[in-house]
Amino acid sequence: MRKIIRYALAFTMIGAAMTFQSCEDYFDLDENPNLVSSPPLSAMLSTATHKTGLNSQRVAATTSFFVQHLASPTAGSGTDTYQVTDFTGTWDALYLAMADIYDMKQKGMEEGASDYVGVANILMSYHLSLVTDLWGDAPYSQAFDNTTLTPDFDTEEELYAEALRLLDEGIAELQKTDSRIALDEDNDLIHGGDKDAWIMTANAFKARMLNKVSKQASYNPAAVLSAVESSYKSNEDDAEMAVFALRNPWAAVAQSNASLILGGWLSEQLVNQLNGTTYGVVDPRISRITDPTVTGTYVGTPNGVGNVGPANNTVKDEVYISRNSPLTGDLSPIIIASYAEMKFIEAEAAFRAGDRTRAYDAYLAGIRAHMDKLGVPAAERESYISNPAVGVGASNLTLDLIFKEKYVVTYLNPEAWNDARRFNYQYKDFTLPANAALPTFIRRLAYPQGEASKNPNTPNSPVLSEPLWWDV
Repeated sequence: MRKIIRYALAFTMIGAAMTFQSCEDYFDLDENPNLVSSPPLSAMLSTATHKTGLNSQRVAATTSFFVQHLASPTAGSGTDTYQVTDFTGTWDALYLAMADIYDMKQKGMEEGASDYVGVANILMSYHLSLVTDLWGDAPYSQAFDNTTLTPDFDTEEELYAEALRLLDEGIAELQKTDSRIALDEDNDLIHGGDKDAWIMTANAFKARMLNKVSKQASYNPAAVLSAVESSYKSNEDDAEMAVFALRNPWAAVAQSNASLILGGWLSEQLVNQLNGTTYGVVDPRISRITDPTVTGTYVGTPNGVGNVGPANNTVKDEVYISRNSPLTGDLSPIIIASYAEMKFIEAEAAFRAGDRTRAYDAYLAGIRAHMDKLGVPAAERESYISNPAVGVGASNLTLDLIFKEKYVVTYLNPEAWNDARRFNYQYKDFTLPANAALPTFIRRLAYPQGEASKNPNTPNSPVLSEPLWWDV
């Protein structure tokens, strides 16, 4: 209840906070007399944390089609079929948030507020990772210091190293005890001003990043495990944001779907994994993720094919994002990073390090944590885990099983696409969408037209099947 009250109080400040926009980043060319020139750190914190949650959802609204969590009800949809699409809106949203975060960091340094500097570093790292994981090379080193309106593009490898450095710097800042201004509880929309929680989230992001380079010779499972150990200890520690103008944006998609403004249809790939078709075991999370069709069954939409039900978009003959789910209800938080996800990172790193016992324990703990998050009754949870297809024992654990279960845990989270690329899309029965524009799976986005039109340093976009540096 206290958390709900805090969110309600904090939301009253968001309308004003959302107007605080830097006049120093390369999107804003003129002074605007209607903008507050020097907002307080607390307002900047509410803006930064609010945008972080919304940007996580915004990116997932695209990448969830690539990993076949979602599918379009329209045949040949551009996102479904890997067509070159202009994501200027996503690019701008990420960079405008980064400009706000940059300003919060500068003001925090000026005022001796190391707590705010630490959070700014962590949020900047997260956004930088989103940008480079979508597009590869991107502006950063010249993007926010007002030296140029046409910043150079830093390389993917440089951005990865900088994102890691920012996390370490953020942790160091938050470990200081002399911050002149404490984090404002009501305006921190992710962790409520809890410094220890922010340090855990920094380590969660670090575990993700260190694990992401699993194809590289530099991969160090011991370093991954060390970061996991310093991250979340339970579901209560998850990084979440739950302040919305009306409702969770996923719930808004579901509401529109009910009015036949179609979107948010679940892919056949995800649904068949959950309904028993793919693995021969019904996952009880399916009823906590979506609602059954009019026939009481769970039927997904094939990517690239569109709705195939007998009534074609007029009745609920295939399943959608649900407003009844703890993940996508009207008041559900956007989950940025979770304890369940950390357990699967631990499982993978321990497996790669040769510690099958630790890997298996983490694998089971991740399933239990996610089911608890969704409110699956203990009896159903344990029945699923005891199924021979799931509870295979430490000696029979495989990376396929770890990635299979993590695929459910990262439902509607941008990290799912990083996993799919690292795993080379080798989920069971995972196929190219019908009429795909590429001969193989998608690996990156094309640079947006909005950036290319104003910044001559924008590179020519590689083919969308060209892997990023960590994906080789």
